[in-house]
Amino acid sequence: MIALASILPSDWFGPLPDLALLGVALVAMCIVIKAADALVEGAAGISARLGMPPIVVGATIVSLGTTSPEMGVSVLAAWSGNPGLALGNGVGSIIADTGLIFGVGCLLTRLPADRFLLTRQGWVQFGAGAGLSLWCWGKFMHLGDKASIGWPTGAVCVSLLALYLWASVRWAKQAGAAEAKADLAKVEPVPDDGALGHACGGHDHAAEKNWIALIALFLVGLAGVIVAGDGLVQSVSIVAERWGVPQVVIASTLVALGTSLPELVVGITAIRKGHPGLLVGNVIGADILNVLFVIGFASLAAPLPLVEKLPDGSVSRSLLYIQLPFMAAMLVLMRIYVAMAAKQGFFSRWMGWPLVIGYVAFVAVSALSA
Repeated sequence: MIALASILPSDWFGPLPDLALLGVALVAMCIVIKAADALVEGAAGISARLGMPPIVVGATIVSLGTTSPEMGVSVLAAWSGNPGLALGNGVGSIIADTGLIFGVGCLLTRLPADRFLLTRQGWVQFGAGAGLSLWCWGKFMHLGDKASIGWPTGAVCVSLLALYLWASVRWAKQAGAAEAKADLAKVEPVPDDGALGHACGGHDHAAEKNWIALIALFLVGLAGVIVAGDGLVQSVSIVAERWGVPQVVIASTLVALGTSLPELVVGITAIRKGHPGLLVGNVIGADILNVLFVIGFASLAAPLPLVEKLPDGSVSRSLLYIQLPFMAAMLVLMRIYVAMAAKQGFFSRWMGWPLVIGYVAFVAVSALSA
């Protein structure tokens, strides 16, 4: 059962009727939004205190936090005998982060682009996704339906994760705070229409808080996002499973979207609070970490099969024929956007439409193929 592959005890959700579960999902959504507010304020203050560009903080500290739900769900899924959920969640989260979250971010405002960092972080993002796709297809071509991602691949991913985090800090120092501030100054502000700007609270005083307050804000916000986000994922997933939605579809759509909810809420909150660089860094960093952090640790817990065996005896190859091709298409499009943004200094708003449409198409194809 999908609820077993979660952070909160499944016994809290399993006995509840569908209507109560939907109520839990609504409350959890509200908590996630408020917690993301605190997380962004803390992250922005830490960024200012350290003198690091927000895009770097988003790609490292914030991304590690917001991808923790994916990592927790995927590792627990592998341990509890649902390895297909673990891999589908990681790949589906990349599609959701790139197509939905970055796409919506582009539509909301003209996102900033730090040329120096994006040309490096962007290539790591593309390389991680491309490497995963080629490795999966190579193993499938060699082993067929018995192919899986095992612990040696996981060990390589975790090693590359450590290297990526070290390189990110070094690149940030090389880039310098002056260039980052110059790029951020080009951002087109988002009008506060009351509904979107409710949590802004006027001037952002995050950088004026002391270290203890900033760290407390970040940790409390992160904990709220992760725990409430898990409650949301469990409640919605159980309802979907009761309604007969196949596991592979739940993993790549509902669970992936649910575990990517922190990135979505944090990204929108960052725009509202005037720190759009956090969204850019968070999405790019989350894509990288979904391969190195999420899939890496999950494959250390248990082998992740590329072909799912269904209860009726048939097999599902949707990971190879649907999820991976959509992920590759999203990352290629993102790579093109990064190259364009690196020259002009920002991501244009029109870039959001193809990404969002692509994500909607992915959800539709996944549902129709079930």
